[in-house]
Amino acid sequence: MTAMTVLGAVLGAALVGCGSSGDSPGHAPAAAHAPAHSPSAASPSATASPAAGKPPVLAPGPGGLTPVLERGPSRTDKVVALTFDADMTADEGPRAAAGEHFDNPELIALLRRLKVPATVFMTGRWAEEYPGQARSIGTDPLFEIASHSYSHYAFTSPCYGLPAVEEDAMRGEVERAFDAIRKAGARHVVPYFRFPGGCYDKAALRAIAPEKVTAVQWDVVSGDAFATDADAVAQQVLDGVKPGSLVVMHCTRSAAPVTGEAVRQVVPELRKRGYRFVRVSQLMAGRPGRT
Repeated sequence: MTAMTVLGAVLGAALVGCGSSGDSPGHAPAAAHAPAHSPSAASPSATASPAAGKPPVLAPGPGGLTPVLERGPSRTDKVVALTFDADMTADEGPRAAAGEHFDNPELIALLRRLKVPATVFMTGRWAEEYPGQARSIGTDPLFEIASHSYSHYAFTSPCYGLPAVEEDAMRGEVERAFDAIRKAGARHVVPYFRFPGGCYDKAALRAIAPEKVTAVQWDVVSGDAFATDADAVAQQVLDGVKPGSLVVMHCTRSAAPVTGEAVRQVVPELRKRGYRFVRVSQLMAGRPGRT
């Protein structure tokens, strides 16, 4: 991507989730995780009561803007949602063909062994590159999949060197990702969306409002992007988690190599502290789960 700076490319890879590594930002260091130009997040108290069998969503924000969730509604119930971004930009196919791993099936297998439910924010390009994995994740009741855009380009600039999406193309980016995820065979798909790089502004919230999704951010940054010290990543999560927390992590072999080891430390320790792990839909609905 000629438009990206070297730093942007590095952060881009780091900001990727369950499968990404390179030119696409997804989650930077803690200070950089705050959404760019973000308006006030929608209040969790606006959570709509879920219809039978339907995942809950937040009520629209002021002026009909897409609502934003950064933490669950409960401040007392010890629940926490681990989320993982499966990032891959629209033009990273050649790198995948050359052997770069934008996925991390071992991490998904670990979550299954530990019986930890999770929400995966997946780009459409990732789903197309790894349809078998997308289908496996999206048919396992332990997990749910949400949109992370199709191309993992920025919805506002600057955003870690990512190319920008034109405003009139933003809604299509959200929808195209859902289409690719469902085409892969995923069934547990929820109406949530995470902005690439966590970057958004009011124009972006307005542009995607017709999709009627809830934008899901986070209040705990794991710091696993390009980290080499699993202990430090685990400690950062453990220090940040509060009742109702949303944790952003990655499952990318090339961009987040120590995430699995960090998860091995985080899960038993949080359970020891009395926390239960839930998917984002459960967090929003106030259903504590049993894990």
